[in-house]
Amino acid sequence: MPDRERKRQQRHKRKARGGGRQAEIPAAQQRTASSAAATGIGRDAAEPEAQDPIARGYARAEERNREAREALKPLREGERPTVVTIGAVISAAIAVSIAVGYASGVKVNGGQPKLVQALSPALLMAIMAWGMWRARYWAVLGFQTILLFLIFAAAFGLATRAASAAQIAADLGLLFVAGGFFFFMVKAMARIQMPHRLPRE
Repeated sequence: MPDRERKRQQRHKRKARGGGRQAEIPAAQQRTASSAAATGIGRDAAEPEAQDPIARGYARAEERNREAREALKPLREGERPTVVTIGAVISAAIAVSIAVGYASGVKVNGGQPKLVQALSPALLMAIMAWGMWRARYWAVLGFQTILLFLIFAAAFGLATRAASAAQIAADLGLLFVAGGFFFFMVKAMARIQMPHRLPRE
């Protein structure tokens, strides 16, 4: 009897020790997970965007754009940027020259153009001149579109038909003038698009 009782007690002790070890496994796993999170293993999925050079570059570009917008000075009521005024005068001069040329019988490619062919560009330039004189965003955008076509034409001319010094000089001059207007009109468009205007002085 005493031997049986002793063996029974030993079996109970072994079972108790085994149950304690099984209970310690989840706690050990929890400690392992906590240490992994503390060492940064769990942060790898949360930090790819911060480590991405494209994301950092985009953030820096947005910051520069914000600073540029804050540095812009709003237009006053009735004010018009100087480059927009020059663009309006050029557009009006082109419209008048087309009308005068057609009325005087100027020939294009050996013949006089039809009324619609002369009226369409003249009317377009006149409307654009009126819009820029009124500092309208759509008019400046249209003028910039024309400047963009001129820039492409000048660059294409330099790449293909630059056969003489006169042609090279003409294409370079067109590229310089159109490119300069385009550059300065970007800032003017941003000022025109600002949501508020300063009162007149």
